[in-house]
Amino acid sequence: MKRAATGEFLLEIGCEEIPARLLDSTRSQLQELLEGELSGRGLLSDEKVQTFATPRRLIATCAALALKEPDRESRVTGPPKSVAFDPQGRPTRAAESFAQKKGVSVVDLKVVETPKGAYIAALTKHLGEPTAKVLAAILPGIITRLNFPRSMYWTSPQGLRFIRPIRWVLALWAGKVIPLELDGLKSGNQTFGHRLLAPKALSVHSFPDFGKKLRRAGVIIDAEERRAGIVNQCDRLLVRQGFGRRAGNELLEQLVNLVEHPAVILGSFDPEHLVLPPEVLVTVMRHHQKYFSVEDRQGSLAPHFLAVIDLDSDPATRDQIRRNHEAVLAARFRDAQFFWASDQRRTLAERLPLLEQTTFVARAGSYRQKVDRLVRLTGWLGENVSADGRRADIAVLARAAELSKSDLTTEMVGEFPELQGVIGGLYARAQGETEAVAAAIVDHYKPGGPEDSLPATLEGSLLAIGDKLDSIAASFAVGLVPSGSRDPYALRRAGAGIVRIIIEGRIRLGLRAAVEAAVSVVQEAGLLGEDEAGLSASVLGFLEERARHLFRESHTFAYDEVNAVFAAGWEDLADARARLEALRQIRTTPGFEPLAAAFKRIRNILEQAGGSDRFLSRQIQADLLEAGAERELYDRFLKLKPRVEGLRQKQRYTEAFREVASLRPQVDKFFDKVLVMAPEEALRENRLALLAHLLREFSVLAEFSEIVVTTKGKES
Repeated sequence: MKRAATGEFLLEIGCEEIPARLLDSTRSQLQELLEGELSGRGLLSDEKVQTFATPRRLIATCAALALKEPDRESRVTGPPKSVAFDPQGRPTRAAESFAQKKGVSVVDLKVVETPKGAYIAALTKHLGEPTAKVLAAILPGIITRLNFPRSMYWTSPQGLRFIRPIRWVLALWAGKVIPLELDGLKSGNQTFGHRLLAPKALSVHSFPDFGKKLRRAGVIIDAEERRAGIVNQCDRLLVRQGFGRRAGNELLEQLVNLVEHPAVILGSFDPEHLVLPPEVLVTVMRHHQKYFSVEDRQGSLAPHFLAVIDLDSDPATRDQIRRNHEAVLAARFRDAQFFWASDQRRTLAERLPLLEQTTFVARAGSYRQKVDRLVRLTGWLGENVSADGRRADIAVLARAAELSKSDLTTEMVGEFPELQGVIGGLYARAQGETEAVAAAIVDHYKPGGPEDSLPATLEGSLLAIGDKLDSIAASFAVGLVPSGSRDPYALRRAGAGIVRIIIEGRIRLGLRAAVEAAVSVVQEAGLLGEDEAGLSASVLGFLEERARHLFRESHTFAYDEVNAVFAAGWEDLADARARLEALRQIRTTPGFEPLAAAFKRIRNILEQAGGSDRFLSRQIQADLLEAGAERELYDRFLKLKPRVEGLRQKQRYTEAFREVASLRPQVDKFFDKVLVMAPEEALRENRLALLAHLLREFSVLAEFSEIVVTTKGKES
């Protein structure tokens, strides 16, 4: 089969440097918008749109776009047949007007059957536009539809908005320029090389030609190639010295999007700076200077760094660049040493009064007030929470809570805010606090995100839970509730952190009681009026959303499994996780889903009869049970009830679910042989009471009626 003729498309938007954090998302947006438009117009075949990005350019290309849009045929319905033709079948004025309006002959009109009867219709053909014309029409709109958190704009008639000023637009179709204009800037066939290495204009005629000429001009458009180049250069430089690069994947991704032509230099700093803690040195290098830190064969920090520059130059120039970087880093380290020495003039405890001048959240008081609340809340947590049978050291927890925020007043954290918590722990150790207190202070901001590690100790975990729970309760109390995409105080992250610590740390904590304790502390601090119950409900609902999301997205439990377990109780998240794991394991066994269908049927019967609560107050009258299927179900229920309860108490949930699943033969037989809605009121009420008690007893594990079954149960 002969392949349809195609042509190559190439687009480059050249601009001032796009922020590194936005480059990947912008490239993905461009690809999505182009593919949507081109697919919708029938121009994309097997070849997909490829996109590339560097700090100064967004690039899109497709090797094979169709030469024109496909022709389309559409049918437009007109007046009814009875109006369009007279009784002799001759066209009326209505038919002639409709045909003229649609540009067809009356004889070409068709009669079509519709739900409303017979109508006339016109078939019209739409010839596809040439691809060059389509691209000229859609590209300006696609470029201006790229979305950014904050854009720059020009006070022109078009009001163009973009993340950075656009300097050139290269747009080619089949080797020819696609004529388009953006705010007075016309498209052409020219690109520009690296800003420093080869800034001249380059005329190109195809994507291969484009890539080749840019490479010679110092621009590597493929992010994967830039990433590999950085890693390989780092490895080559370090192997010669016997060193290794400390992990820094987040920094690596940032550097890939900061350079068009990566080159790596190995620099050094005075070993005397190693007296500072590694956490401080690494933070200065990574967050402030964008350097990779280096370690020796023993894994200790070495007095070297790796800097990625966007310039490949002669050895003398590179040597000067290296010396410049070393000088800047040395100044940074001297500042850090000064801050360290200066901060030691006051202990963390002596800094507590300074927190009174540090605002926690607008309308929610100072950090000194937050510390007071945190000491009270963590005291409650220490008394009421355990993990694998262990209890927290109350004295350690209280001291860590008291000192947890003092480092916010230090010069070190003022200069390097990424070190909050870390500095608190380091200063605590230096000032003679116990290791347990220092570790808890370091860990109480964890986890910072879904990939971050959890606190290493129970005291650190409870301090982290207390800190995040207080932040949520206090913010909600003053009306700072996340809405839509707005969450300026990162409360969703705090909620997810609480849930992760509890679930993954297997901490036994009743969230309702913990939330009520936090709300009580907030209320006593004067941040809330009288509605403690309403605030508790809001905070608890917020945490439930976070827990459901985590179980579904991170732990991959099915939506209906989470619904079933949460309906039976979710506030002890460690217990809920154990039941979810057991439910997922037992769900695939024969007979479980049919039993779930039977429970759904029981639920429906009881709801139609007025609700299960109505029948739970009734005792099951054994003398009214008929011999056979009804009595067998009752006897099996009485036998299983204490067994399931005993297994539940021991958290042997898989076995408990198996016991419940073993009830299926009796349930099936009951619905086959017994008429639940018997005419006799006493029999009917007794049977409904039996079903209500059965449903209640076994729904403490999971609400089986929430399970979406693939087998069909019988209708009652």
